[in-house]
Order: sequence, then C-alpha cells, then structure tokens
Amino acid sequence: MTRHQVAARRPPADSASPLILASGSPRRRELLTMIGVPFEVLPSSIEERPQEDESPADFAVRAAREKALDISDRHPGRRVLGADTVVEIDQAILGKPAGPEEARAMLRSLAGREHLVHTGVALVDAGEARDIVDTARVSFFDLEEDLIAWYVDGGEPMDKAGAYAIQGIGGLFVAEMRGSPQTVIGLPIHRLPELFEAHGLDFWKLLGAERVTRSTRRR
Repeated sequence: MTRHQVAARRPPADSASPLILASGSPRRRELLTMIGVPFEVLPSSIEERPQEDESPADFAVRAAREKALDISDRHPGRRVLGADTVVEIDQAILGKPAGPEEARAMLRSLAGREHLVHTGVALVDAGEARDIVDTARVSFFDLEEDLIAWYVDGGEPMDKAGAYAIQGIGGLFVAEMRGSPQTVIGLPIHRLPELFEAHGLDFWKLLGAERVTRSTRRR
C-alpha cells in the first residue's frame, strides 16, 4: 500500500455521492455492480506509457493512480477509483493488442508458459491517493496456430491486456492459476476493503452493511 499527497488537502469527499470509476472497462463495471457498490463511470482519457526501467507492476499501479487523479482533479469533491491491468512475460509488458497480428503474437508468446497479471488500483479521497497492486500467476496450455487464429478472428482478444479474456473463451486456455480471477479480469475486489481502510473509510458501509469484522484484512 502506498500513499501519495497530490495536492493541498481537500475536505473529505461527499459520502452521499456515488464513487466515480475512472475506467470505461465493462468488466470493472460488472464487478462493482456484482458486489453492490454505488458508482458512476467517468473514464479517464489518459494513455500511460511505461517509463524507462519501470517494472510492469509499478507501471500498472502508476497508471491506475494517474487515471484516478485525472478525474479527481475535475471532480474534487468526489472519491475516485482508478485501475489498470497489464500482463507480464519475460519482464515485458503486454497491454491491449493494436490489431489482430499483434494479438496472435501475444497469444503465441503466452502459449504453454506461465505469465503474470498485475492490476493496480488507486483510490483518491480529499486530495490524497492510496494504491495497491495485486498479482496473479497464470499458466496456459499449448495453443495450436489454428486455434489462435480462430480466437483472434472472433474478436474477443482485441480490447484485453495480453489478448485474452479469462472470463470468456480465453478461460479455456488456462491450465493453472494462482491468485484471484478478479485480478486477471481487471479489478481485485478482495483488496477494496483494505484500500478504503487506508483512507480511514469503512468499505462495508458503502455496501449498506453495519460495521463488520474485517475478515478480508491481509496478513
């Protein structure tokens, strides 16, 4: 967990206003909706690029933080959640493929091997950002070239980091996974109570629950 003071400290966000999700990802919207978080979507238009010597995990969390800050600067009285997901193999970052040829190349590089999926998440409240990164290890079966071509032609890989969707057909390629499926999908919801607690906020109240024992606290 890291803390970043980004501006003169502002008053706490209006708790009656819904959380802002600074991402247009349908998967992240679905995950927040699934657990009952009130939110609205205001995607950041920032397109981050890795800095020299920046690790894939560090890039994911920085991109998440800067997207959240971008929207927070425009809506200073609101809490903003940002997220970014990258796939790492051989210390290289695989983002979203630019086209079918790159998608096929990404899938070839993942076939029969283990890779890492990093999702950075940042919450901005009262001019202060707190962030985390969660990592899952995913191993793929070997993939034949005709299967890769068929999958890419279907279109599913085109807006996904690493050119696959674990919640879709791409899940059939997974031989083994260590970590949270939600991290691979794009939002590690099991880490949200921890992230809110770092701001002194009770995540469970956001869901309409009374104070509960934090059984999800990481050890």
